[in-house]
Amino acid sequence: MENFNEIKETYNNILPTYARYPVAFVKGAGSRLWDSTGREYIDFASGIGVNSVGHSHPEWVRAVTAQAGLLTHVSNLYYTVPGGILAKKLCELSGMTGAFFCNSGAEANEGIIKAARKYSSDKYGKNRHTIITLEGSFHGRTLAALTATGQDKFHKHFHPFVQGFRYVPANDFAALEAQAKSGDVCALLIEPIQGEGGINPLNEEYLQKAAELCKKNDWLLIADEVQTGVGRTGTWFAFRQFGIKPDALTFAKGIAGGMPLGGFLLGEKMQGVLGAGDHGATYGGNPLCCTAALAVLEILEPVLPSVKEKGEYIREKITAMNLLQVKEIRGMGLMIGIKIEGIQHTELVAKLLEAGLVSLPAGTDVLRFLPPLTIDTNDIDAGLSIFEKVMKATH
Repeated sequence: MENFNEIKETYNNILPTYARYPVAFVKGAGSRLWDSTGREYIDFASGIGVNSVGHSHPEWVRAVTAQAGLLTHVSNLYYTVPGGILAKKLCELSGMTGAFFCNSGAEANEGIIKAARKYSSDKYGKNRHTIITLEGSFHGRTLAALTATGQDKFHKHFHPFVQGFRYVPANDFAALEAQAKSGDVCALLIEPIQGEGGINPLNEEYLQKAAELCKKNDWLLIADEVQTGVGRTGTWFAFRQFGIKPDALTFAKGIAGGMPLGGFLLGEKMQGVLGAGDHGATYGGNPLCCTAALAVLEILEPVLPSVKEKGEYIREKITAMNLLQVKEIRGMGLMIGIKIEGIQHTELVAKLLEAGLVSLPAGTDVLRFLPPLTIDTNDIDAGLSIFEKVMKATH
């Protein structure tokens, strides 16, 4: 194995925009990772929800390898086979009618912001362009997506921000309804479960009333499913579990199992809004990434019914530990947030990593578990055993 310090030195020319943990991973298989010393870890983070089918899944590897030997990229000036097949599949799974492919969740949200504003501009003219988002939300780190993010801590250093966004408290319907008086709103952009904000599911009644308000005022209802989508919560898209149907949604993270792919899906209401030249992404929807995504969907189809069961199993096991530091367990499916007291959540993530469990922080006091959707009970139990030992040692 390579020496960690040697690996770290290769990063001397990479800008220090990430606070990296002192571990260099060199291999993964299923729900397990190995670092440069040969040490084994249980993965409850899956690359921040990206490795939905785990690491090096043999079916995924076969599909990607075969496509790499045929064609990887020619640009969107031409037709290729995997993109059209993937778009049709995603539309079938979501009930939408059109797809656009890009490279990341932030790009997906940037694109849907453009599409929403064009819809309103085409129909109502220039001055109806405001997008409402929720306090505690997170929509990405590009400039418009960052502005859409409803957390003050992200709104520093990069002024001037993009105009045309307003924030309302999550689950406060009166505050949302009051926005109708302005006459300048074109869309409501929401995460069904706020991920980076602390694994906060929105209230079902609130979402249903919000959907009716959007319909009444011809606001577009847009679901940011970058983290909640592709089976993470136990359905292909989380909005299905809230009794609503958005006009559009964004996706990324788990869609291609580690390959860079994101995008947005438009419903019937928005069909025809974007035409040639209105939007683009050079790498978006290339054959290699789309093939990876098709493999992910095929692998997950028989796995999807078990996602809710696995999530409930994890919540029950943690509850049974009777840990004083655990104040609440929330989330859906395998998107789990554990509200912690008595230890700083980033410190806890570091301690768990040192003990052999990869996890994530969220919000200000939440430990986040996003294991691969393919994880089995043995690896769940192994990870939870590490979690319990570390928590009891910090009591």
